[in-house]
This record gives sequence, C-alpha cells and structure tokens, in this order.
Amino acid sequence: MLKKRIIPTLLWKNFGLVKGKKFDSWRRVGTVLPSIKIYNSRDVDELFLLDINATIENREPDEQSIKSFSSECSVPFCVGGGINRLSQIEYLLASGADKVCINSAAYNNPTFIKEAVKIFGSQCIVISIDYKTINGKKICYSNSGKLKIEKDPIEWAKEMEQAGCGEILFTSIDHDGTLEGYDVVGIKKLSKSVKIPIIASGSAGNFEDFIFLFKNLDISGAAAASIFHFTEITPKLIKNQLAKNNILVRDMYI
Repeated sequence: MLKKRIIPTLLWKNFGLVKGKKFDSWRRVGTVLPSIKIYNSRDVDELFLLDINATIENREPDEQSIKSFSSECSVPFCVGGGINRLSQIEYLLASGADKVCINSAAYNNPTFIKEAVKIFGSQCIVISIDYKTINGKKICYSNSGKLKIEKDPIEWAKEMEQAGCGEILFTSIDHDGTLEGYDVVGIKKLSKSVKIPIIASGSAGNFEDFIFLFKNLDISGAAAASIFHFTEITPKLIKNQLAKNNILVRDMYI
C-alpha cells in the first residue's frame, strides 16, 4: 500500500504568500523562500507553489523565481500558474520543479495536456480542478476561481485521466480556507470515478479531518494551507497522528 502524503500549498501573489476563504486570497501570510525553508524541516512530502495571479494577469510563469525557490526546496516541488505552453514546462522542469500544475490552459486547449504528457511524462503533469456547488450541482472554475466553466468536475477529471495526466488536485472552493473539513462527498465520488492519484484540497481544520479522509477515501494525498498558517498544527504533527491511527505515512514519528 502506498504511503499517504501531506502537502502544504503555498499561494503566491505578487511579492508574497496569501490566504483567505473561498479563493478570496487577500491576507498576507509570509514570503516564499522562508516558508520553503521552514517546510523543509517539517517532514512534508511535497510542496505546491501556485501563482494565483499569473493567468488572470495573462503573464508568463516567473521562471527565474521558480529556479531560485527550487534551489532551496529539498522535497518534490510542484509549481503552477500561467502555464500554457510546452516550452514553459520544459524550462520549469529544467529549473528544478518536479511537476507542473495546470488548470486554465487545460480547459482552453485540452490537447495541450496530451502533448505535455507525451513529451514530459504523466508523472510531471498535475491537473488542478477547482469547483463550486451551485444549486446542488458541482461546476468547474478556472482563472483562480474567477471564471465559471460549464463542466462537471467529475466528468472533467475523467477527461483529463484519458488525456494522460498523472494526478488530480481536487479543490472545493466552497470549503477553501474555512477550516471546516474537506468535501468528503465530492472526493469520494471522484475516487470511484478515476484510477489516477487524487490530492484532496480545501480545507482541513484538525487532525480528525486528515484521519477520516485517509481511512475512508481512496486518495493519495491531502493538500492544506490555512491549518498551517493559522493554527499550531504542523505537517509533522499530522503525520504522527496518522501513524498512530495505522495510516501509512512517510517518515513516521510516534
């Protein structure tokens, strides 16, 4: 059985890191390099760094900054934001990123994902699916939650699996930043619909949220942000609790 992953998500906006609720990310919570260095010492399994303004501002990924950040990151490093060309992926991977996370460009050009997988391998391509529930129906969103896409997130996940992506970052905008737990119903439905690894996101508030997630749902990892910014809980403490509940994690400390 594969070990479960705890993955902090860093939301990068302009010159710093931000966090808010339901994709309204306004509160500054630090800067990138110090945060990466801290997480390196806290037994995380991966780090996600998402430039949440790149697509909205129609600008390139900040490749030089990514190169600087990745040089300080000792765990697998996934970057996203503004990625819509194969040349960008090539440069980001050459600059030290282990994976890229793609959202908006997949909707705009689904063949882009197939091409990226063919060239770089499925293990490098993470598809981010952000969604809201409106009148009882789940709807996809792009552009950091600003643009409604008339697609069902589960069906879109199936399409992206067929396109060859390696895993899915599945984020409930309604839950994001609330510290009220994950969208268990939505994640469960997704886990029964695709075979590729799933990273659940939005929004753990305590140890029990992680324990329930891994005990009851077939997922690979749990991404989180607010719990690390606004509580005393660390990735290491979470992994200790998971291990005590007989959930396999990397680098167990009991």
